[in-house]
Amino acid sequence: MKKTTTFVEKLKRIQRKNNSLLCIGLDTDPVNVPVHLRKHANSQLEFNKRIIEATSDLVCAYKLNISFYESAGKRGWETVHKTLDCIPGEIITIGDGKRGDISNSAERSAHLFCDDWAFDGTTVNPYMGRDAIAPFIKRADQCAFVLALTSNPTAKDFQYLMVNGKPLYEIVVGKVKTWNMMNNLGIVAGATHPDELKRVRRMVPDMPILIPGVGAQQGDLELTVKNGCDKNGELAIINIGRAICNLSTGTDFTQKAREAAIDYRNTINRYRRKYFGE
Repeated sequence: MKKTTTFVEKLKRIQRKNNSLLCIGLDTDPVNVPVHLRKHANSQLEFNKRIIEATSDLVCAYKLNISFYESAGKRGWETVHKTLDCIPGEIITIGDGKRGDISNSAERSAHLFCDDWAFDGTTVNPYMGRDAIAPFIKRADQCAFVLALTSNPTAKDFQYLMVNGKPLYEIVVGKVKTWNMMNNLGIVAGATHPDELKRVRRMVPDMPILIPGVGAQQGDLELTVKNGCDKNGELAIINIGRAICNLSTGTDFTQKAREAAIDYRNTINRYRRKYFGE
C-alpha cells in the first residue's frame, strides 16, 4: 500500500522546491475584477487563473477566502472548483472559511471543504471546542488551521482575555497541541502581533503556522519571518493577498502581481538567511 504523504511533508516539499514561504490570498471580489476581464463569462475565475499562471513558481500555497465565492451564489461554488483545478497539485491549497459548529454541522462543512473541494488545509474556529474541529482532521494529508491570534484590530476583544493567568490565545494553542494526535493541525497567528507570534512558535515548534497580516494590514515582515518560522526557517505560511493581487486594475495586473510576489519571496528569503542560515 502506498504511504500517504502527510500535510507537513507536502508543505516542506513545496517550500523547498519553490524556495518560498509565500502564500497568495485569492480573496477575489468580483466587484474589483479589472474591467477588461468582465467580457469573460466568469471574470472572477479568469482573474484567479491569470494570477496563478503568473505566480505558481513563486509560492508554497494559495488561500481562498470562501466568503468572496459564497457571496456569488452557485457560480461562486463552481469558481472554487475550477480555481483549484488551475493550481498545480504540488502546491498547498487552503480554504479559508473559519468554520466551527456543533459536530453534525461540522461534519457537513468538512465534507464540503475536505472532500468536495478537497482543500489541503482549512481554517477553523475553536470557540465550540474539539467537536467543531474533529471532522476536519480525519486525514493526515489535510490540515486544520485553528484560529488562535488573528490579525484584525479587534482580536483583543477576546483573544487576550486572561484565563488562569494566561491569555486566551495561549489556552487555545495549548489545547490544539493536545488534539494534534495525527500531526495535522496548525495555528493561525497574525503578523500584526510579532511578540505573541514568537510565543506561539515556541509553544508549537514543529507545527505549521498560517500567518495573515502582512501587506495591507502592515504586519512587520522581518519579525514575521524571525518569529514565525521553525528552527529550520520553514513551516511558516505567510499569506499576502491585496498587496499582490490588487496592485493594478489594468491589463498589466498579472505583471504587477508577479513583480510583487518576486519581491516578497526574495525579501522573506533574505530574512530567512539572516536568522536561519543557508
